[in-house]
Amino acid sequence: MHATLDALTTALYVQIDDFLPRRRGPGHPPKITDAELICLAVCQMLMGLPNDRQFLAIAGYRLGHLFPYLPKQPGYNKRVRRLGPSIAAAITHLAQVSPSFCDNLRLLDSTPVPCGQSRETAKRSELAGSTGYGYCASHSRYFWGYRLYLLCAPDGMPIRFELFAANLGERDAARQMLYGLDLQGYTVLADKGFAGEDFEAFMASLNANFVRPDRKDEPVRYGALGAIRQWIESVFWTCKGQLTLERHAGRTTPGVAARVGLRLLALSAALWHNQQIGQPGRHLAAYGY
Repeated sequence: MHATLDALTTALYVQIDDFLPRRRGPGHPPKITDAELICLAVCQMLMGLPNDRQFLAIAGYRLGHLFPYLPKQPGYNKRVRRLGPSIAAAITHLAQVSPSFCDNLRLLDSTPVPCGQSRETAKRSELAGSTGYGYCASHSRYFWGYRLYLLCAPDGMPIRFELFAANLGERDAARQMLYGLDLQGYTVLADKGFAGEDFEAFMASLNANFVRPDRKDEPVRYGALGAIRQWIESVFWTCKGQLTLERHAGRTTPGVAARVGLRLLALSAALWHNQQIGQPGRHLAAYGY
């Protein structure tokens, strides 16, 4: 089977339609189900079109044979914002049925998710209460928004993820995300930003074999680990490139959460589907048109 957007969309719908909760309550059922809407939004992410209006204008021509009904832009935006929990459940489901879930190596890191550029945006935005200013060392710049924390398998399959305000310390955020997770038998590889005796003790309490690059003022233990560290950096570059993570266009907390989740779901779906058809892991180019 060839890697095509139509094949991935169909396979994803079959995979998630059975376990997503059915709509209950008064009124007529929606013309497009939650599972169909999530698949439609995943297509938007893979096509690299963060603007909803632009995507829906193209979707009728490109995806009309798969989706007999396409919502208008306002309704599409509102329903996507409400689907955050279902999107997270779909990511977890794909991770659990993926072969890489059984790999005993986990990668841990974070990346900026900017939400605005100007001071006026930071003052007036609905996100002001949950965001903060942070520093991105890899780009030597400050930004306003969130940081996405990701624990993933070596191929990039998300295992656990969370958004935290950018001004929250990396180790504190990672503790909150990983709290209660049993990592017995797993090696967790992180970067130097997670250095510290307290954090290593926390990882030991999770039964994890915690590994990170050595700092210059420390005895040699693991070395630089640059080649393996590059794996998760390439995962983030995939999210920022074709999946337009930094152009998520979210304006509310549920909106940002849903749109970031959709990008992780698109990554998960592509990885899972490629494993099923024998294609290279993070080969997403075929799904972009």
